[in-house]
Amino acid sequence: MAKLIFAGESDTGCLRSSNQDSYYIDPEGRFFIVADGMGGHTGGEEASRLAVECIRDYLEQVWHTDDTPEEMLTQAVLKANTAIVSDQINHPNRADMGTTVVVVLLRHGQAWYCHVGDSRLYRLRGAKLEQISTDHTWIARAVQAGLLTPEEGRIHPWRHMLLQCVGREDLKVVPVNPLDFVEGDRLMICSDGLTEEVSDDRIAHYLKNIRNPDGAVRALVEEAKRQGGRDNITVIVIANERLTAEQKGE
Repeated sequence: MAKLIFAGESDTGCLRSSNQDSYYIDPEGRFFIVADGMGGHTGGEEASRLAVECIRDYLEQVWHTDDTPEEMLTQAVLKANTAIVSDQINHPNRADMGTTVVVVLLRHGQAWYCHVGDSRLYRLRGAKLEQISTDHTWIARAVQAGLLTPEEGRIHPWRHMLLQCVGREDLKVVPVNPLDFVEGDRLMICSDGLTEEVSDDRIAHYLKNIRNPDGAVRALVEEAKRQGGRDNITVIVIANERLTAEQKGE
């Protein structure tokens, strides 16, 4: 028997004057959202805010329908995309805004996820950390094709060049995937303000050794800031915790 324990935090970082990240944690643990906006100070903030609000509102609206998780997540992201494109038309000063999105949804004992852009979803199982999402970037495609090594990709000047984001008229398909999430696992959703500063080994260290999600989130954000904090930092940790005999009421 297990239960979900979760926490999240968003920090402006050390160099930025505003926070263009947004996130949402459903209080009932049904879904979790991280968005990292782009397109200037006001544009990035507005894009990520719109995405998170549209996705949250849509999922709450359809939660008690017969829609499948795939339908829910696909339509939620596409509606967010439509809202941002409409805002671009109505506010030409924000015409180039957009946002990444990662959404994790848990329904009927099964986890699902979708993502657009380079915000990431990780899973810690035992001592092994695995990046579940694949960045929608030119660099990720080059690494997959063998044109660059992962180490070269981490420092390449084009590493932030997105191939897709939410807020583009050509966003028509949002792949949704089931996610293996068993008792003892931990999920982490984050913006690249974390992964640009903190290595996978260090992320795994904190997730493995700090069992309280609140403490793990805080430690990861502080580590990113110690390493420079050049961007906004957003982290959500979801733990599928084993219950003790006392917690089970035995």
